[in-house]
Amino acid sequence: MTDKISKIINWSLLKVRMDHAFRNVYVIKKEIWWASIGMNIGHEENGKNSLFERPVLVLRRYSNHLALVVPLSSKFKTNRYYFKIEYKGRISSVLVSQIRVISTKRFIRKIGTLDRALFETIQKEVSVH
Repeated sequence: MTDKISKIINWSLLKVRMDHAFRNVYVIKKEIWWASIGMNIGHEENGKNSLFERPVLVLRRYSNHLALVVPLSSKFKTNRYYFKIEYKGRISSVLVSQIRVISTKRFIRKIGTLDRALFETIQKEVSVH
């Protein structure tokens, strides 16, 4: 079995377990979390490790079950869909083109909370694109 097929199968099994879990995490805007975003298609951003996780910034909480997030990355590209930020002494990219709504069941652990000024700057960048 190829590595990619194995990852897809592992992601599918994890997704079923998450979907049947009786947990929803309370998140609020400005928070950065590790979230299981999965194995995706084409050029969509994939998660890493056994939980298919990636850091995400919560842009908005729609309900106790859904949140609008934008993934973060340590990789940089020079284009309008990558926005660089510094948080806790580390440089990250906000992947503006990968914004999406996810279930709060996907949130694993909180990393921290952005200050208001930085969050408002990111909101402006996201709304422009």
